[in-house]
Amino acid sequence: MQYFDLHVHSAFSEGTSSLEQLAQIAKKLNYSGFCFVEYFQNDSQIKKSYQEIERVSEKEKIEIFLGFEARNPHELEVLAQKRRKFDVLLAQGGDLKMNRLAVETPEVDILTHPSFERTESGMNHVLMKLAKENNVAIEVNFREILVNERKSRSKVLANIISNVSLAKKIHAPLIVCSGSLSHWELRDPLELISFMTHLGLKIDEAKECIAKIPEKIILQNKERRNQKWVQPGVRIK
Repeated sequence: MQYFDLHVHSAFSEGTSSLEQLAQIAKKLNYSGFCFVEYFQNDSQIKKSYQEIERVSEKEKIEIFLGFEARNPHELEVLAQKRRKFDVLLAQGGDLKMNRLAVETPEVDILTHPSFERTESGMNHVLMKLAKENNVAIEVNFREILVNERKSRSKVLANIISNVSLAKKIHAPLIVCSGSLSHWELRDPLELISFMTHLGLKIDEAKECIAKIPEKIILQNKERRNQKWVQPGVRIK
């Protein structure tokens, strides 16, 4: 089984570790690939990032994908227009407007932190159904549990459990990510699978969140970046 972590930050964007350090640890943890996430600045940033990806992935023999995380509606609009230039589009949630916009946008792959700094989960039946219709994966971010303590951790965990339960009921895609800002925060895939079972998923469902669902995102986006691709199910001969 192939495992993928699609939300990792490097020194390129608020993280502290180099891409090479992340690749070395991810490989030791038995990941087949990971996505390092940046905040968009300009097109030259994309070119520079892919040059670094090519160098490190060739050296460490692991797949590395480039993702951009939109932090507001304007960034999301810009990135949706440039969607075919990079691998994974993430939308940073928490704000209800961003949660709604993310699940309404088919170009989005992952809604991150849907309950960030909220007293409730940030999702409801309507939003979760939109996520299912537009194939937007709802993220369970392990770092949110890792960095919080006591009452804060309890509240974060309750919100995550609520979203996992709702996604399971509606059959919306769920994805688990480390959300790491350092190579020391990368987690063993088996740890994340175990974590998801404690949130109410069966073992096979938990494995899908770190294997089947991220792999599907990767394959869909490889297809999207093909020059003959027009839209899902339509290609130029």
